[in-house]
Amino acid sequence: MDERKPSHYLALSGGVGGAKLALGLSKILSSEELTIVANTGDDFQHLGLTVCPDIDSLLYSLSETNNTELGWGQKGETWNFLEALEKLGGDSWFKLGDRDLATHILRSEKLKEGLSLTEVTKLLSRKMNIAHSILPMTDDQVRTVVDCVSVGALNFQNYFVKERCKPEVRSIYFSGIEKASLNPDLDRIISRGLSGVILCPSNPFLSIDPILSVNGFVDRIKTSDLPVVAVSNIIDGQAIKGPAAKMMKEFNIPQSVIGVARYYGENYPDLVSHFVLDKKDAHLEKEVCELGFSTLVTETMMTSLEHKIDLAKELIRFLAEALVR
Repeated sequence: MDERKPSHYLALSGGVGGAKLALGLSKILSSEELTIVANTGDDFQHLGLTVCPDIDSLLYSLSETNNTELGWGQKGETWNFLEALEKLGGDSWFKLGDRDLATHILRSEKLKEGLSLTEVTKLLSRKMNIAHSILPMTDDQVRTVVDCVSVGALNFQNYFVKERCKPEVRSIYFSGIEKASLNPDLDRIISRGLSGVILCPSNPFLSIDPILSVNGFVDRIKTSDLPVVAVSNIIDGQAIKGPAAKMMKEFNIPQSVIGVARYYGENYPDLVSHFVLDKKDAHLEKEVCELGFSTLVTETMMTSLEHKIDLAKELIRFLAEALVR
């Protein structure tokens, strides 16, 4: 590893799976060594509020206030607002808890005052005593749209929550991505130099693709000649959470770690250099290597804080070895 400059890693994250690894990384890396980039394609307007699900997953995870039972929202949540709204005939399909609602209200107020999404996220991080930087991929509006065979184009949250991922997916696109600029803070961090980039075990199509699609981001990383490691979100043919495996079937992509590795390799040539697969997929390591990746086989199921920290340590060691070679 280059001793002339301090280590600094970027972690690209979607929701729950990415937030788990981000927490593990935050336990072994200082705030000067880690920046987490959040997908904002899932953001949407609901009940007059700006809701940022993936940013909030990171905020709640890193502040250790997340609801581990539900997998989303805050622990100790209550639902008085939603119950009252439902009695009045209001729109209650998106489950906003009372604690969660406070986050959305404050964010919406600050955005209306003229603060950028980055500035508001920094404010919320300070209020939640989070030391590590969580950066939205862009301050511009990007919205993930899921084009379904039977019902046409759906806002991501309508597909994911309201329709419960049931419609068959034809394609996915990111409305507004052509005009979106890379977060200026992220641009400056890359310019100062990085030790590596981590693609967290989030859905490649819905969580990682939007980040990598922001103008200039992939080219900046390639130019920096950094090791980039992707952690498979598929274990033994199954997605730990969410519709990734279902979507892979609908896109005619193998529902396996091979499908994930091939997807990154074909869609982002010469970007991802390293790939992490779970022990349950160890028998597929050779095939992943043949796709051009350096591989690490380890335990990737993060069911405890200890597991999150262990995986984080393995990843940083893996990247550090790549820099030495």
